[in-house]
Formats: sequence, structure tokens, C-alpha cells
Amino acid sequence: MRPPPTPPQQPEVQAEAPVTPGFYARRLARPGAVLAPMAGYSDAPMRQLAAEQGALWTVSEMISARGLALGGENESLHLGRPYPGEVGRVVQLFGADPDILADATRKVGAWFAPAAIDLNMGCPVPKVRGKGGSCLLQTPETAYELVKAMKSATNLDVSAKIRLGWDSDRSVEIAQGLSEAGAAVITVHGRTAAQRYTGEADWHAIARVAASVPTPVIGSGDVLTPAQARQRRALGVAAVMIGRGAVGNPWIFQALASADPELADPEVADPEVADRVPDLPVRAAAALRHAELQHHFYTVPHRHRPGELKVASMRPLRKVLPKYLPELTELHPALTGVETIEDVRALLQPLTPEESVTMLAGHSRYAGSRS
Repeated sequence: MRPPPTPPQQPEVQAEAPVTPGFYARRLARPGAVLAPMAGYSDAPMRQLAAEQGALWTVSEMISARGLALGGENESLHLGRPYPGEVGRVVQLFGADPDILADATRKVGAWFAPAAIDLNMGCPVPKVRGKGGSCLLQTPETAYELVKAMKSATNLDVSAKIRLGWDSDRSVEIAQGLSEAGAAVITVHGRTAAQRYTGEADWHAIARVAASVPTPVIGSGDVLTPAQARQRRALGVAAVMIGRGAVGNPWIFQALASADPELADPEVADPEVADRVPDLPVRAAAALRHAELQHHFYTVPHRHRPGELKVASMRPLRKVLPKYLPELTELHPALTGVETIEDVRALLQPLTPEESVTMLAGHSRYAGSRS
């Protein structure tokens, strides 16, 4: 068996200058797409991969404002802390109390060094109900006060992510209120909270919102390919947010950023070329790198056993790793049963010759190139 590989050398991520208002405007001045916040998916390792492939910015999994302000959380919270050298990351909060959100906003700025802070107004899951999320769509006036409170607590851009409404489309009204409250960006998912994830996202409704407010609007919902992203972008939104379409496919961001003449590789400037998914060995190397990032980020000092490490589990990647290798169905049962980094290495190293590791590094052109 080969010894554990050294993680592929990636372009060094240069720290950005101190973040000031205008982060969103600077990033939206160039083409590309945004990594959506996804509970159980958009953690630090996935954000790192998306950023390396040219995502305009990435958004953390949502974090409870109450937990930050009143609970026992600190700067070691995995949901909030960045990957070493991580830039262009927006931290998303959920909550329903202005004072608590303001306090949480201050702590996020001090602990996690985000580029901007986002208010979740779209999560429809039951555990969030009554605590913020999509419930705010029923009382949007409360949401406007929350945005104002967050803005009063930071000099960073504050944004909001909404759905079309609770059980009917009130998106234009709500977006106009958020714009007046000072939201720097408004992301709209094209379903109501009642729909959850059923049916299709209504991009014409999203386009109406974009036409109704001076604030940049990011469209979200059912974007799985670069071609779909370009079609949605043409409806008038400032950019497109991608969630499921990026799981196991961080190259979707490279394809959409390749229109930028300062960043584009001449070989991928043609959309038909840029949209091609890398060959199997490169995808296997990326899946292995995702697991190595997982291992390094989540292996931390043990809380109750001084001098020992709590080694990262690979269980959270069981639903992710097969997405990199959809055609290798015979390998999926083993990938969905991994426990340790050694398990992942044993499965994927035979698929990743050394030249594929080099090619993977070459596929990461954008880290450190954005301000």
C-alpha cells in the first residue's frame, strides 16, 4: 500500500486586506457564482474547494444567534471558524430577536473574521420555526428590524436570504423592505416556505424581485449545471447561487468564473470546454482531497483527554463522496460506509495516479486571486 499522500499543493491563499463595506459589490463586479449555505454540506472543507475553483463567495451553514449570544459557544465552533487562510466567506445567522442578533453579529466579527454576515430568512425546517428562518416571512417587519440591528453592530456588509414568501408570493414587498433596511444583497430562493423543496423554483418571480429593488439580487434554486446558471443569470439577477449542483462538483464554479479575462485559462474560455467535468482520476483526487481537508479541519484536541486528539470522522462525507464518482456505482456502497481517512485513502488512492494529483492542483486557479 502506498504511504498516505501529501495533500496536493494548492496556490497559497493570500489574506485579504481588512474587510470593509462593499465586499459584495467588489465580488459582483466579476462573473461567477456563489456557494449556497447548506446544512451538513457547506462546511469549511467544501467552502475551501469551492473558493479554489472560483466561487464569488461562499456561505457557511446557518448558526444560531441565540447560541452565540447566550450559549457556551466560542471561537472554536466548527460551524463558524474558517479553514486556515480562508477568504471570501460569509457567515449566516438565524434568529428573531434584534438584541440577540446584534450581539451575535459582534461575536461573529470578532471570532470568525467573515467577509460579510447574512440573515437566514428562508430555512423551512421545523427545528427553526419560531426562532427565525422562514418564519420571518410571516412578519417581515421584524426582519427589517433585525437587519438594522445587525448593521448597527458591524461595519461589514449585511445581507439576507429569503424565499418567495410563507405560503404565497410576497417576495417583492419583502425585498423592498429589506432594501430600505440597508441589506447589501438579497438572495431569493424561488419557492415558498410551504413548498419546502417540492416543485420547481420560480425564476420569473426571482426576476421580478431583481427588477423591483436597487439592491443586488442573487437567484437560488434548481441550478445544477453551468448552462442552467447562465440561463438564470440572463433573467436579470446579479449572480446565481448554487447548492446541490456543487456537491461533488466544485468545478461548476470554475466554469462560471472562466468568463473573467483576468482569471480565465485560455483553454477553458470556451463555455463548451469549461463546462466539461474533469476526467475520473482528477475527480477521484478531488474526492480524496475533500476527505483530507475534512481530516485536517475536524481533527482537534480532545476536550476531555488532555494531550489526545479527537480524530475526524468521515461519516459526514458518506453522502458526498459518491457524487464525485457517479459512474462508479460498484464503489458507492463502500464510499457510503467509510469511517476514517484511512478507509477513504484505501478506496480512492488506486484511482489517483500522481499525474492526477498534479492536474487537480492545476484545476485550482482562483484561490488568492480575488479581493
